[in-house]
Formats: sequence, C-alpha cells, structure tokens
Amino acid sequence: MTAADDDWQQAPCGLMIAAADGTIVRANLTVCRWLGYAPEELIGLKRFSELMPMGARVFLQTHWTPLLQIQGSVSEVQLDLFDKQRQRMPMMLSAIRRQRDGVVHDEIALLIATDRKAYERELRAERARAEAATADLALAQSQLSAANAALSLQHRHKDEFLATLAHELRNPLAPMLNVIETLRLRQAGQQDGGRAADILARQVAQITRLVDDLLNVSRIGQGKVSLALAPADIVPTLRHAAEEALPATTAAGQHLTVDLPASPLWVLVDQARLTQIVANLLTNASKYSPAGARIALSAAMRDHRVVIEVVDNGIGIAPDQLVLVFEKFSQLVPGLERAQGGLGIGLSLVKGLVELHGGDVTAHSDGAGTGSRFTVSLPATPAPPPVQHDQSARVAGHGALPVDVLIVDDNVDAADTLAMALDFLGYRTTTAHTARAALQVIEHARPAAAILDIGLPDMSGYQLAQAIRATPWGAGIALIAVTGWGQEANRQAADAAGFDLHFTKPVDFHEVSRGLQQVLQGRTAAGMT
Repeated sequence: MTAADDDWQQAPCGLMIAAADGTIVRANLTVCRWLGYAPEELIGLKRFSELMPMGARVFLQTHWTPLLQIQGSVSEVQLDLFDKQRQRMPMMLSAIRRQRDGVVHDEIALLIATDRKAYERELRAERARAEAATADLALAQSQLSAANAALSLQHRHKDEFLATLAHELRNPLAPMLNVIETLRLRQAGQQDGGRAADILARQVAQITRLVDDLLNVSRIGQGKVSLALAPADIVPTLRHAAEEALPATTAAGQHLTVDLPASPLWVLVDQARLTQIVANLLTNASKYSPAGARIALSAAMRDHRVVIEVVDNGIGIAPDQLVLVFEKFSQLVPGLERAQGGLGIGLSLVKGLVELHGGDVTAHSDGAGTGSRFTVSLPATPAPPPVQHDQSARVAGHGALPVDVLIVDDNVDAADTLAMALDFLGYRTTTAHTARAALQVIEHARPAAAILDIGLPDMSGYQLAQAIRATPWGAGIALIAVTGWGQEANRQAADAAGFDLHFTKPVDFHEVSRGLQQVLQGRTAAGMT
C-alpha cells in the first residue's frame, strides 16, 4: 500500500466510489468503521442505495441522480444511512461524478452529521469568543488612549504649574538679592561685616538654583530647551563652577580639590548649561557627604572625548538605587542628617542637559559607605582658528555713567531695592509701578534707560516697550527687560518688542549695570542719544 492509499484509507471523513448503477466499488476504512462493515462486505456486494432508508432512496432518485447528471456534483446533503445493525446514522454527503477511460463513477464523501454540527457549533462559539475578545481589545485600546490623553493633559498641567511656580518664586528673590548685594557693598572692608550678607547670598543663590532646576527639568521633558552651542575651552568653565561650589563645601566642612589640565579641552558646548551640570554634580556630592569628606573635580581627554568626573568619599550608593539616581524626583535613602533633602531633580537635570550635548553621564559606587563617582563624557571638537580682536572696538570699562534710569515693576519691593542698588553704583533712578505711570515719567523726564518688568497690571512690558519705541524720543532710550519668565520664547518676544537686553529674575545688578553701560556707550558711539 502506498502512502497515498494509506492516507485515503485513514482519511477523517468517509470516502466511497460507486459505479453508475450504484454498486460500491471502493470504500475506505473510515466509512466501513462507521457503518460496521468489513470492506469485503461492501465492495462489489452492495449498492449505495441499499444503505439508505426509503425516504433517502426517493431523494436519491428525484434529486441526487438528476443533479449529478446535470451539474456533475452534489454538495452537503444530509441523509440518513443504515449501519450494519440497521441503525440510522445521520450523514452529510457530497459527491462528484467523473468519467475515466469511458467509465462513469461517483466519488462520495461522507461525514457524520452530528460531528459536523458539533464542529459548526464549536466554530460559532470560537467566532463569538474571538468577536468578544476583539471588542474587549477595542475597549481596552480606547480606555488606554483615554488614559494616555488624561496623563498627557496632567503632565502638561504639571509642567505649566512648575513654570508658573518658578516665575512666582523668582519675584520675591529679586528684591532679596538686591538688598543682600547692597549690604555687601556697604559693608565691604569692615571686619566680619560682610559675613552675614555672604551667608544670605549663598542661601538665595541656592534657592535660585533650585527654582531654575525646577523649570529646566520640566522644559527638558517637553523638549523646549535649546542650547547656545559654540566651540569652547571648558577648562575655565569647570574652574568657575568649582569656585561657585567652594563656599558651600567649605561651610559644610568638606575639602574640594580641582584637577584640570593645563591644555585646553575643546567641546561644542553651551557654557552656561555646562556650569549647571557641574554645579549640580558638586552640590549632589556635598549633599551626600559628611563633614571632613573629600570631593574632587577632574577633567581629561580620553579617546576623542572630554571626560569630567566628580568623585566623593561620602555615603555611597546602594546597588538597588544606582539605576534610579538619574530618575526625576528620586533621592537616595537614607540620606545624611545634614542633607536638606532637595527636590530630587538635580541629577535628572544633569542627565537631560548632558544628553542634549550629545554626551552621556554614568554613576558608579561600590556600595553604601564607599563614596561615589559621576562621569560625564562629551564629544571633543577641534579647536577653532584664532580670532583677531579689534582692540578699538572694545568697551572701555564698566564704570557707571551718571545717567537717569527708570525702573518699572509692579512689585514695589523689587523696584525699590533695585533702585537702591543702582543708586549705590551712581545712577539716578526713578520708579514706577504701572505702564501708564512709566509713560508719564518717560515723557517728562526722558531717562537714558528704562528697566521694565514684563508682568505689569495695565499692559505687558512688551507692549510698554513698543509704546516707548513708537514715540519720537523713544528710539534713543536703552530698554532692558527684567522678568521671571526666562524661556527662549520670552527672549525672542523681548527682541521683537524692541528691548536691548533681557535678564531673568533674580538679577545680579552688577550684570545689569555692565549690560546697561555697554548699550549706552554703543548708542553714544552711534549718535543715538
């Protein structure tokens, strides 16, 4: 017996071949088993009609045979057949009439109808289950989309809240910093006279840094941070960041060492953001190190990359926390009693800013009590060609010119303290707290410069700047924007409104003064005043 014959014999359905007169000339083992006959009891001895009760024989004569003669096939006809014990068995039958070598025969396929019905019921049940699963999946996808939309909305509201919070916190910081800087200037040269002011200045600087970090980490998450990239030797930037961190580490009784190469380290970098990165790493090292701990900042060139490391011998990082240190709002547990907790955003901000520079940052520790090492790797860039500076174009000094300056801010304390600080530097200042009052002062006093807050009650600082520039005498006034909003879009809006400079609160009034002097000297040289 060939494999084909065996397949035919063991087929899951009954198979028969009958001659034109109905004589069974072949039957497979399946149909024989169903009907209870041995093959030799059917083949050549019985006709197909002999297996049928009377009603089925009538159907065979009136419908089955004519259909085979006319169309050559019959499909899925349910008829009863007798088994050997003369028990009725419901069958589903299909047949094809063929002619080979001039001999006509019918090929018949049989399936027990009850099996077929059970199969169909199972198919229907499976289809129902599939349709229910599809409906459940569609519902789940709809619910997931709704949840994602709600989460996105909450995330956007959170970011808007953080930005507004940062803005609102900057407003009270501005007058505080102005008063502190004025006290430091007045107490300069007095023995221990400036110590209290120095402490206050450090604390205000810390609060300011937290506010900036809060806003920046939110903006990085929204993809709204843009970098002012330029080739730069970062060695002076790193040294400056270490100098900024030195007072805090000294106050904590810690030892900060700096190991920087004598040769330049050129990187395509936003130097202000790099200062943020290093300052946050040094602050983090100090926060999780006890008094007497050693903190080291170093940098070197390795395999065409500039590698910056901050190493401490503080509390270290447990292995299960090592992978979480760069997550937003995460903190090491337990911390030191002297640590102030913080918001858990400093290292997240570091990671975001480093990645915006095309670099990466990693943390390593051998476990609790072993200290930690944070490594920032940035792609090096070739040194740019030297620039020939025109010495005649340099601004000669930053000493304050005795000029009239109008300060416009609806926060009375902010306006008065900035005026007090600038008065101390030699300016003649006037304050106004609304845009309408500012326009009246400018029309009568014609000051050389105006420092404008943006969030004024009667019109925005941008509108006020445009109104000043629209007057015949407004083109010669130096306009400086001082605001709690520090995004790039705010700077662009200030440029479009006609401002010469833009500062974010709290301002360093020495920086304001230097910027103002440059603008005034530039306008004098251009004949605009």
